[in-house]
Amino acid sequence: MKSIWAWKACIATLAISIGTAACAGHGSDGKSSVELGPRPYYLVADMDEGPLKQALQDCASRPRPQQASDFSIGHRGAPLQFPEHTEESYRAAARMGAGIVECDVAFTKDRELVCRHSQCDLHTTTNILDTDLADQCSEPFSPFDGSNPASARCCTSDITLAQFKTLTGKMDGANPRATTVEEYLKGTAGWRTDLYSQSGTLLSHRESIALFQELGVKMTPELKAPQVSIPYQGEYRQQDYAKQLIEEYRQVGVPPRDVFPQSFNLEDVRYWIGHHPRYGQQAVYLDGRDSEGLDPQNPGTWQPDMDTLAGYGVNIIAPPLWMLVTVDERNRIVPSPYARAARAAGLDIIAWSLERSGPLANGGGWYYQSVQPAINNDGDTFTLLDVLARDVGVIGVFSDWPATTSFYASCQKFLHAKRPALP
Repeated sequence: MKSIWAWKACIATLAISIGTAACAGHGSDGKSSVELGPRPYYLVADMDEGPLKQALQDCASRPRPQQASDFSIGHRGAPLQFPEHTEESYRAAARMGAGIVECDVAFTKDRELVCRHSQCDLHTTTNILDTDLADQCSEPFSPFDGSNPASARCCTSDITLAQFKTLTGKMDGANPRATTVEEYLKGTAGWRTDLYSQSGTLLSHRESIALFQELGVKMTPELKAPQVSIPYQGEYRQQDYAKQLIEEYRQVGVPPRDVFPQSFNLEDVRYWIGHHPRYGQQAVYLDGRDSEGLDPQNPGTWQPDMDTLAGYGVNIIAPPLWMLVTVDERNRIVPSPYARAARAAGLDIIAWSLERSGPLANGGGWYYQSVQPAINNDGDTFTLLDVLARDVGVIGVFSDWPATTSFYASCQKFLHAKRPALP
């Protein structure tokens, strides 16, 4: 059994080349085969000319069996094209070499855990409004009236697990100008697709564990912030919720080395560290404090700071991509002060989420906000990924299309030979 320290040593030794069997997310029995498809090669072709593009082209020109990598984390599965948090999306992520796959965890009316990005997103991620269960939604569908957008609010806590399982997952999105439910459900972004949205199979948290075991991948459940009053039903407290998540791994014997529990709530992470230390050792603090004024360029805004987090026993921090990078005077992407401080404090870093933006020609949107002067084409996905891996030193990257990160991980030996690290 590899501890987190053995896992970290593996990464350090291989310099992030963790597509090898020693660190692969899939088992060594060879049951899972990895298929990257055309997208990584499309992105390489779209890159600006330079050493990185040449190194990736050299890698691509040497066909060889692909292997899964813990560096490649399936963010909600593979939601660039498959409905998020569905069996189909998870299987696609594993097929593309994700060594770790995510189930965001919410609870139902009967306090069962299910895979959903938000407790109250059923109206945009499933067909609930087109079923009899629409009558149980917290807020019914309200059409666009010429000034107020169409809206609804349907939560996992509005229905039981049995009812949840009757729903079908769809691509996340809604049409704010809809005057009917049918129009409202047709809100998929133009850079995604509804091609695979016909039969999105929803899963309970327990079912996701069984599926991930079948696929031979590690697991990163995120305890989602409740959007109903806690204690729920007068007795279900936040710590009960956090404990229940861990217990579902313990009950089926999933080794702690295969689980990376996550939360934006630091108290959840500290609870796992203090009460479930074997699982808490790999607990991931998702850092969303930018909404509270954290400036990755200004250490005075980091409360608690990196050393304090490490003192709490936090081993892994996971901020959004843009907080880890900035641009220098030559408009090159370089590590941010936040990233350097996290590494100096001994924290491992995971970044989120690659390929969650549309085309990058116009700067990439929210996920690329700190490096927009350096972004002008889809190929810059690899430019950013290279800096995150080599210069920031992240141990993993969430992606909405894991083939991209899997391809990069498999190409590491070519990159080391072709491109020196920034100072």
